[in-house]
Amino acid sequence: MAITASQVKELRERTGAGMMDCKKALTATDGDMEKAIDYLREKGLSKAAKKASRVAAEGLVDICIDEANKVAALVEVNCETDFVANTDDYKNLVHSIAAHVAATKPADMATLLDSTFTGTDKKVSEVVTEAVAKMGEKIDLRRFTVYEYGNHTLGHYIHGAGKIGVMVELEGGDEEVGKHVAMHIAAANPAYMDRTAVPEEALAHEKEVLAEQARNEGKPEKIIEKMVMGRIQKFYKENCLVDQEFVMDPDKNIATLLKEHHAKALKYVRYQLGEGIEKKKEDFAAEVQSFMK
Repeated sequence: MAITASQVKELRERTGAGMMDCKKALTATDGDMEKAIDYLREKGLSKAAKKASRVAAEGLVDICIDEANKVAALVEVNCETDFVANTDDYKNLVHSIAAHVAATKPADMATLLDSTFTGTDKKVSEVVTEAVAKMGEKIDLRRFTVYEYGNHTLGHYIHGAGKIGVMVELEGGDEEVGKHVAMHIAAANPAYMDRTAVPEEALAHEKEVLAEQARNEGKPEKIIEKMVMGRIQKFYKENCLVDQEFVMDPDKNIATLLKEHHAKALKYVRYQLGEGIEKKKEDFAAEVQSFMK
């Protein structure tokens, strides 16, 4: 099948591999994006061990905490330009939406948009529509998470003036360790809480990729299984929160940090502004198009 410039562009963005290698991988896998990613990893050409979405959309990630009722809300609201995202009107809108989410704890996005905005007689959807008219840009309430943490400890952190937001709920511990774990999650971006949270199919897939990688390195079959098990330990250390090295003290992992503070991580959520939303970059697109020709 014919490989398109957009396919090469996406694969390059997701793996960091060169354009020639991306085109070769797509050709070898009949344009199957996921198989092409595996192909590049197996050949040692991918610079990313897992999917990495380019951060493209503008807007803000914000947190509102209702300490009296032990409720916290993390929201992401997108707009079109960084200029609008940095205005006081936009910042106030996003924070008021976060406060409304914390106060009303909507079940889903449809419920949120249909609810009466706190302090007004208008629906949230109407308030957003008015903001669009005022600011002259599309505004999208993309997602939200509510934690009712009760007697547990809430850790939270906003990085980069609204580029990344994290909430983590701990059993035990205190606000300081909660914040440190939240900061770590912001920096390290774990995919799973612990090893038990890794889906069987994901683990089996990782083992297959690692085995093929070892074969391509010329390793004999009799030691490949042992090598794969060793590399799976590295996979856990890179992807599971409790196994990751603590970014503020690499001599210990998160499990050790939590144990020192008599705490246990129960759940966490991490929003990175615009992750998974592609924003056109005409110069790069033109470069790829030129290459394809």
